[in-house]
Amino acid sequence: MLFGKQGSDDLVIRGARVVDAAEGVDAALDVRVDGGMIAQLGTDLETNAHRIIEARGLVLAPAFVDPHVHLRTPGREDEETIASGTAAAAAGGYCAILAMPNTEPVVDSATVLRSLAETAQAEAEVPVGFLAAITRNQGGAELTEMAELSEAGAVGFTDDGRPVVAPGLMRRAFQYSAVTGRRLALHCEEPTLSKSGQMHEGAVSAELGFAGYPSVAESLMVERDLALAAYERQPVHLLHLSAHESVEALSRAQVAGVAATAEATPHHLCLTDEAVRSLDANVKMNPPLRAEDDRQALVAGLRDGTIAAIATDHAPHARHEKEVPFEAAPFGVTGLETAFSALYTHLVASGLLKLETLLERMSAGPARAYGLDAPRIVVGAPANLVLLDLQASHRVSESEFRSRSANSWLLGETVKGQVRLTVAAGRVAFEG
Repeated sequence: MLFGKQGSDDLVIRGARVVDAAEGVDAALDVRVDGGMIAQLGTDLETNAHRIIEARGLVLAPAFVDPHVHLRTPGREDEETIASGTAAAAAGGYCAILAMPNTEPVVDSATVLRSLAETAQAEAEVPVGFLAAITRNQGGAELTEMAELSEAGAVGFTDDGRPVVAPGLMRRAFQYSAVTGRRLALHCEEPTLSKSGQMHEGAVSAELGFAGYPSVAESLMVERDLALAAYERQPVHLLHLSAHESVEALSRAQVAGVAATAEATPHHLCLTDEAVRSLDANVKMNPPLRAEDDRQALVAGLRDGTIAAIATDHAPHARHEKEVPFEAAPFGVTGLETAFSALYTHLVASGLLKLETLLERMSAGPARAYGLDAPRIVVGAPANLVLLDLQASHRVSESEFRSRSANSWLLGETVKGQVRLTVAAGRVAFEG
C-alpha cells in the first residue's frame, strides 16, 4: 500500500519521443492526461482547457520507482523528512518510493507504521510505501508481528542495514512472511567477515591501510538466503548487490527456479574502490564500492535481466557526520535526485547500456519486484510519467538538492540528462 498527497491534473504533453519498452512503445506522440489518467495517445490531440507542455526533442517515459530509500523519519528529521525526501524523489523522476524501516524507533510495530502512513498521506510529494522490520528493533532475535504489520500496510519486510544472522530465524521469517503474501528484502552480510571493514578488501585497501570488507562477506550470505528461499519455496529480493560472486549465485538460483529478484545502485554501477583514493567520505557505503570486475558483473546482470531493479539506497547524513576522516564517517550516500543523470552519463552515453533497458530497470523492474503495479504509458493507466532532456548537461551542486542532506558522490561532477517533469499518481509533482 502506498501513501501520498491526492490530486489529479489535466494536461497534454506534446511531441515527445514516448518510450515504454514494456509496452513496445517508441514513437513521437502526444499524451493526454484527463483527471490524472492517461486518456489518449496519438498526434494532434484535442487540448480543450488542458495545460499544454511542449516536449519536442525530449523523452517521455514511465516514471521511476525506487525500492530502497531511507527517509530517516521518525528520529532523524535533521537528515530527512517524508516531505523533503519525496520532494527529492519527484525531482529525480520518481513516481513512487519504498522506505526502509531502520528509523528511530524502528518500524517494527503497526503503531509506528500507521503514524508514518498518516504523515505520508498529508506530506508526501510522491506515493510512499513502507517496509517493516523482519525482527524486533532489527535485533535479529525475535520476529515481528508480520501479519499485523501487513494489515497496517507494510509492502514487505527487511532488516536492511543488518543481516538476519541466525539461519533458523531466517527460515522462520520466510515461513511467516508466506502467510502475509509480502516479500522479504534481505541485506546480505556475514558480520564476522565484514566486521571492522571500511572499504572493499583488495589492492586499494592494502595501499591505503584501511580494514577490508571482503566480497565473500556478501556472497556467502547471498548463497545462504537463496538456499533458504529455495527450500521454503518463497520469493526473495536481494538488496544492493555489489559483488560478482553474488550476481553469479543469483543467476544460478534463477535458472534453478527460485523466485529471486535483486537490485543494484547507481554508485556500485558507476564507481569502483579506486574512488576511495580521494578519501572522500561520500564514497563510503555498505556494501562498499568494489573492484572493476564486480562493477562489470553488475552492469552485465542489469543488461541481461538477472538484476531486475535499480535502487538508489538514498541514505542521507548530516554534514558534520560526513566531514570527518574516512574511517570515522558513517556509511551511506544520497541518490534520489541524481540517479538518472549518473546512470545515463556513465552507462548509456558511454554505450554500455541501452536507454530502454535503463528506463525499464528504474521503473517496471522495481515495481514488479514488490508486486506493485508498474508505471505504464497506455490509455486507462494512472499518469506516472517522467519527461527527460537527454541533451542537457549540468554540474551537480548542493544548491539544487531538495533533500535535507548533500552527501552525494556526484558533487562537482558534470552529468548528462535532466528531469524536466514528473507526474506521480496523476499529479504534477515536479517541474524543472
